[in-house]
Amino acid sequence: MPFARLSAALALSAALLASPALAAPAQRNVILFIADGLRYSSVTPQTAPTMWKIKTDGVDFTNSHSIYPTVTTANASAIATGHYLGDTGDYGNVLYTEFPVQALYGSQVVFLESDSVLREMRGHFGEGYLGQQSLLSAARAGGYQTAVIGKTGPAAIQDITAMDAKDAIIFDDMTGKKIAPDGSPSGAVPLKGSIAADTALATGLDTAPLTAVPNIVQQQYLTAAVTRAILPYMQDKSKPFVLVFWSRDPDASQHSAIDSVGKLVPGINSGTAKDAIRNADNSLKTILDAVASAGMAGDTDVFVTADHGFSTISKTVPNADGTMGTDLHPTGFLAIDIARWLGKPLFDPDQGNQQLDYSGAGEFPSRGNGMIGDTADAPAAVVAANGGSDFIYVRGSDAHATAKTIFDKLLAQPYTAGVFVNDDLLKENPKDFAGALPMSAINMIGSSTVPQPSIVVEFRSFVAKGCKLGEQLCAVEMADTSLQTGQGMHGSFSRADTRNFMAAMGPDFKAHFADPAPVSNADINPTLARVLGVSPAGPGNLKGRVAAEALKGGKKVSVTRGWKASDPTPDGRRMLLDYQQVGGTRYFDAAGYPGRVVGLSPH
Repeated sequence: MPFARLSAALALSAALLASPALAAPAQRNVILFIADGLRYSSVTPQTAPTMWKIKTDGVDFTNSHSIYPTVTTANASAIATGHYLGDTGDYGNVLYTEFPVQALYGSQVVFLESDSVLREMRGHFGEGYLGQQSLLSAARAGGYQTAVIGKTGPAAIQDITAMDAKDAIIFDDMTGKKIAPDGSPSGAVPLKGSIAADTALATGLDTAPLTAVPNIVQQQYLTAAVTRAILPYMQDKSKPFVLVFWSRDPDASQHSAIDSVGKLVPGINSGTAKDAIRNADNSLKTILDAVASAGMAGDTDVFVTADHGFSTISKTVPNADGTMGTDLHPTGFLAIDIARWLGKPLFDPDQGNQQLDYSGAGEFPSRGNGMIGDTADAPAAVVAANGGSDFIYVRGSDAHATAKTIFDKLLAQPYTAGVFVNDDLLKENPKDFAGALPMSAINMIGSSTVPQPSIVVEFRSFVAKGCKLGEQLCAVEMADTSLQTGQGMHGSFSRADTRNFMAAMGPDFKAHFADPAPVSNADINPTLARVLGVSPAGPGNLKGRVAAEALKGGKKVSVTRGWKASDPTPDGRRMLLDYQQVGGTRYFDAAGYPGRVVGLSPH
């Protein structure tokens, strides 16, 4: 970034707290703020005073849940639509599409945090991918002005059918940029009409600053756009509004922090992570201050959530005493292992399907993904790396036998914490996969037409030895990632990753209420739809519920607890799934083999 533009960006920090006065709307408004990767126990009066005040003065969701796999775009789809992943088709951040995505040079293993990739996914699968009406879409159809601002990928997912609409505002950190940082076309949604000029005038910049650690300058830019341009613009329309803000921090900084590289303690409980949490909290405070100064606070409901929890990364399996092991697992270790087990070549889909010499030269997949087979064009197996969990797709006439070979080997690996197998594979001979649970048990099989994984592998999690902050903040997980030991990751089925922060406050929510009932990201759409008086529609029956107990006048709900166990493996192990249930809606706490998953209750 040129020096003049950087100086302008830095100069925002003093000016952004002041916002122009706005006339109060006549009807209810809703603000949905997503603090990416925010752990429930990380919110304290010191690190996040605004969020702390919301949860103490409003509703504290003390039993909150992320959707598994605990990654960003998957949970973005649940937040947007109120459906679980089997319906949305957004199973993880990285998917095998079975068609060449031109924005990624024809690769069929794609990272979904890209507007151009999202456009192609929607164009190829139609309503088979995110076919459900989002909260923003339903609100706009109901007469509300809408806007979504923030992180590229999950922002557009909140209103994917409106990427080219005239009456919707989708403003992410790629807006105005033709090329993404990786060199691919951004596909960013342009700002339309006067809002583009107003945003440039309000911020002094024509595009967002680059992401940093902590991500202060970029978020100040986006927050300025909201408070000084987008909110006034929406108010000029004389309509109530629904505003979604997706904050990159603390996720970005927890991933990339270097305070604790090579060490599990403090891990992601470092100073950088705390600064990132404050950064997200400051963004929220600035937005709420603007709403309050406009006299709109009394008519505005605020809902805060995180897409998922977080854990510190280990690149080794722990020793019996809890210390770090010595057997280093490189990026793409699962793809490499599967290639060895099948005796097949390994190709890197993120490097033009280049064949890797993983035995002789020690080459490994650049992003963990792998195409495994005699040729990359007809793979026997594909690995889509998703951090704390990986997806395995098996294809071809010998798919069942291939899956069985891979599954048997997975059971023997010390890094394997649990395995889910596609229901179609189980139909032929369930005993072949004893020790696994079906993907339908966690709502990953539904109405979507996006290719489903054959096997979902969860990696091991444990508590860092010497950490004194409690089980969830001290959680560590094996992760298939290019990041290092001591940095942060998510995606596992540990309670540390399924436990996100959630709170709400406003005229429709109870005050000083600690909600003990389980609530998840899939419940946000139906709950806020109830507040707004709209009814989102769309295919599929894997839906969240209205968290009515948190609304004024709402009654206590009945909660049951249960667990599901797999058939035993030859050595007697059973995979367990801990869940809670309200009516017909299930909430998944943790899953895996006992002793290998943080927060898995003993049975």
